Amino acid sequence: MSEPLATYLADHLAGAAHAIEICRAIREKYNDDLGELAGLLLKEISADREVLQRIANRAGSGSSELKEIGAWFAEKMTRFKLRHEGKDSLGTFEALEFLCLGIQGKHALWTALKSISAEDPGLAGIDYDQLLQRAADQHSRADAKRLELASLALVNRRRAAAI
Repeated sequence: MSEPLATYLADHLAGAAHAIEICRAIREKYNDDLGELAGLLLKEISADREVLQRIANRAGSGSSELKEIGAWFAEKMTRFKLRHEGKDSLGTFEALEFLCLGIQGKHALWTALKSISAEDPGLAGIDYDQLLQRAADQHSRADAKRLELASLALVNRRRAAAI
């Protein structure tokens, strides 16, 4: 495996670890449709991360402990910064936005790996089309919820503060 590919896979493994922690935090905070969505995304993102870990292992690389620790720390700082106070908080909205961006990144990852899978035996034999569809579905669900919360977090709080 090339060093750039190993780095690329390690970066995405760390990003997935961060997304998993964000989903756990949201699931623990909300016992409603948002918590349910976070639980579903947690399960799916964890499964995607397992596929990515298998690819990295087959290709001769694994996750980077330092990057994983960095992702863990970043999530803890995100919890502190964003505070997940309520559905109408900027923190919850931004956490969902982070997940949406990460899912788009994962979609780009699967596309890139699919495009080079014929050139690297460690990347062959993976159902990239299924992974791409799952990423598209995840993004659609997370983005719908993000847009639902946009008004609460970005407009209604500003109006309330002006009163």
